[in-house]
Amino acid sequence: MSSSRRIKIGLVQMKCTSDIERNFNRAIELTREAASHGAKIVCLPELFRSLYFCQTEDHRHFDLAESIPGPSTEILASLTKELGIVLIASLFEKRAEGLYHNTVAMLDNHGEYLGLYRKMHIPDDPLFYEKFYFTPGDLGFKSFETEFGKLGTLICWDQWYPEAARLTALRGAEVLFYPTAIGWHPSEKAEYGQTQHESWELIQRSHAVANGCYVVSVNRIGHEGETDGGIEFWGQSFVADPTGQILVRGTIDREEVLIAEINRDQSDVSRTHWPFLRDRRIDAYSEITKRFIDE
Repeated sequence: MSSSRRIKIGLVQMKCTSDIERNFNRAIELTREAASHGAKIVCLPELFRSLYFCQTEDHRHFDLAESIPGPSTEILASLTKELGIVLIASLFEKRAEGLYHNTVAMLDNHGEYLGLYRKMHIPDDPLFYEKFYFTPGDLGFKSFETEFGKLGTLICWDQWYPEAARLTALRGAEVLFYPTAIGWHPSEKAEYGQTQHESWELIQRSHAVANGCYVVSVNRIGHEGETDGGIEFWGQSFVADPTGQILVRGTIDREEVLIAEINRDQSDVSRTHWPFLRDRRIDAYSEITKRFIDE
């Protein structure tokens, strides 16, 4: 087995502030740290340039959006070329006047912009008012060919949907990345916190097993919003292998760079011994496109 089949992945778990420049520079600093530890693929958390602004519906926050490619990707592309890494960067995209997306830009190790993925599933829950800001993605599910493997990326709320993971894997993705901003409502944490976190991790680990691929979930940390409310982001970024085992997991409350080594041959082994893709009854799944099956 050539050494190139074994790749180190870096997860940047960070705390975001109201200072956009500080957040951006901190992301670059932590990306450099990941590269210094040998990471060839680095993933940043969801919407890392700012606080999680979707806690309120406020038109002023549209000023945070930018074109893709644009100012941020230009700087980050220079960074990826310098460090020789692939970078997965979650940004607030202004596509046109009045048209915005929650988007990931994929930048390769030669400083090239490979393309983007637009978040498909948009939540609308207390303190997660994303439908006010984001148009659902219209590019479908994607896999990007890089020097370090075929990489698929989804975003946060997408992580709950097995259909999204499956369709990304069917496009050849060996690793599924989920830039994330998820946490507890402090008033609910004592009663529901452990269950909520375990459900979040469990569903993603199941995607790794069902699709025979690695899953990488990268979250932020820290309390944002009202002092007596808001969201406490729970960190605990992790990597799961194709058997669903956790290779590395972050803390709840610390900024850190996590490094995990993956073996790209493991997907082939898992898919051969657990041939879920072979045994799928694609002839029987047409009803999956229905909202609900009414008898």
